[in-house]
Amino acid sequence: MRRLAFAFVLALLASPVAAQEGTFTVKHLTPETALKAAQAALAACRAEGAQTAIAIVDRSGVTQVLLRDRFAGPHTVHVAVDKAWTSVSFRQNTLDLVQATQTPDMSGARQFPRFVAVGGGVLIEGGGSIFGAIGVSGAPGGAMDDKCAKAGLAAIADELNF
Repeated sequence: MRRLAFAFVLALLASPVAAQEGTFTVKHLTPETALKAAQAALAACRAEGAQTAIAIVDRSGVTQVLLRDRFAGPHTVHVAVDKAWTSVSFRQNTLDLVQATQTPDMSGARQFPRFVAVGGGVLIEGGGSIFGAIGVSGAPGGAMDDKCAKAGLAAIADELNF
């Protein structure tokens, strides 16, 4: 028995220990892909008769693309950016956060600056990675904002699923 235990300890000591790397690699949307998603979302909103602002943020929440239709309200720019920021920060679509933040254990999130729990913020994901989020503001209601955001996502889905 002692020999077996000794052999086991030797085997453990002889096996290589995986060292943690000092850097990591992330994938980002190209500006062209982000613009394509924003333009598709804008077109979807226009088709519904809505004047909106569309924001694409990267995985860190930094605005990459911002489009505002000619008659979209002045507030829509900040709300679109904050919807996208909320989605990527909480790793959820904002329409899902509407319900999730009604519970006592999540309700405090509604007090964070920039947090927007209204439909229209959708994660941009593909191949197991989060690339960022799209935010739409200005359509009549969060459900339509969400629909337009998903149209933007659909326009680039083939480029993300690898």
